[in-house]
Amino acid sequence: MNSNLQSAARQSTPGPDDIIRQRLPNGMVVLSRANFNSQSIHISGVLPAGAIFDSDEKLGLADFTASALMRGAVQRDFQQIYDTLESNGASLGFGCGTHMASFSGKALVEDLDTLLDLLADVLRQPTFPGEQVERLRALLLTSLAVRAQNTGDMAGLAFDQIVYDGHPYSRPDDGYVETISAIQQTDLADFHSQCYGPRGALIAVVGGIDPDVAVAKVTGALGDWTNPDQLEPPPLPPLKPLRQSSTRRVTIPGKSQADLVIGVAGPSRRSPDFLPAVLGNNVLGQFGMMGRIGESLRERSGLAYYASSSLGGGPGPGSWDVSAGVAPENVDLAVDLILQEISRFVNEPIRADELKDTQDSYIGRLPLTLESNAGVAGALIYLERYQLGLDYYLNYANMVKAITADDILEAARRYLDPQRLAIAIAGPPKEPSAGPPREPSAGTPQEPPQGAS
Repeated sequence: MNSNLQSAARQSTPGPDDIIRQRLPNGMVVLSRANFNSQSIHISGVLPAGAIFDSDEKLGLADFTASALMRGAVQRDFQQIYDTLESNGASLGFGCGTHMASFSGKALVEDLDTLLDLLADVLRQPTFPGEQVERLRALLLTSLAVRAQNTGDMAGLAFDQIVYDGHPYSRPDDGYVETISAIQQTDLADFHSQCYGPRGALIAVVGGIDPDVAVAKVTGALGDWTNPDQLEPPPLPPLKPLRQSSTRRVTIPGKSQADLVIGVAGPSRRSPDFLPAVLGNNVLGQFGMMGRIGESLRERSGLAYYASSSLGGGPGPGSWDVSAGVAPENVDLAVDLILQEISRFVNEPIRADELKDTQDSYIGRLPLTLESNAGVAGALIYLERYQLGLDYYLNYANMVKAITADDILEAARRYLDPQRLAIAIAGPPKEPSAGPPREPSAGTPQEPPQGAS
């Protein structure tokens, strides 16, 4: 990248000079950045109301609650909520993970007040109407039935149960059929009253509006929100490391594809190992045609429909794993090839060209991440959530360039032990290894899953 392009990229990168950050008296943090080339705005936010609060008996309650917020509120019923959005060409939605409930929305600049008013209504005063709750329950149960027949999902669940045995991360955020069935309307209301509040909440507003004006509008909508009964998230217990490799198979009759997940618990986002591990993971199973893993399983051996690696990274130890979809008769061979690549990855530094390619890739993709209002809003939440500093993206290229092959090797050795891996496989009953891979059945995933917990 020449000096003129570097200068232009730096000027367009969010930093302390153009990000407004304000902590409201109620504990909520508001961030905003202007983009006057846009006539719209995007809002993103999180609050600590995730599945970490769920009991085993009612696992999925946090996710159920977040999904139910838009089903009715004090000022608007279900139909009025969606009429408000549709009449303004706006959108608003909620999600839930292990630690955080999340929301995002967009509207024209002139409709920001309407969007914030709606957000405040459903966040602060949801009514959880019985008919809508039952409709939502039916959708959630259908989703769980689909999950039970998805080989990729079931391999992922089995993997989490091995790696995170006895830890909250072993549980699926969306629960099980029996736990969703046990949740009552009063449980949703109780969860909301105990876990939803401004303390620890973050909201970012990005678009064609002065940041100070945006912060003032958020303050007007949510600045007087209080909840003295809001619970603090429970602390994460220590994770018990694997003492040896462990394999678990989930049998799903009638499938023509098997999915496998192999790996360990990796570093948290706050660990100094995280950035070296991210670059290393790119070499292992992301870059180009899915890195070394893709080269070994797809290009050279022709064994996999998809093959890649992923690295989580959140408040706790996210997974570092390799996933692949193969013909059932080729599972054992695919596992052997993956173990070989992991062993090579922890026994020798990556090559100089691999290091440069992955550094260039990570530096080059940052501007693409930040080219939309939604991308910038998400980036601001990320900065605040992990306390990275408002100058993080300005310093990002230099941080990436400073990482060496030895840094990556050290991080890999700290987490990836070829003798202590979780191996999860989901598919039809095991068959003898023979023949080339068959074409996957309709509906099976062709690309690796993205994201993390």
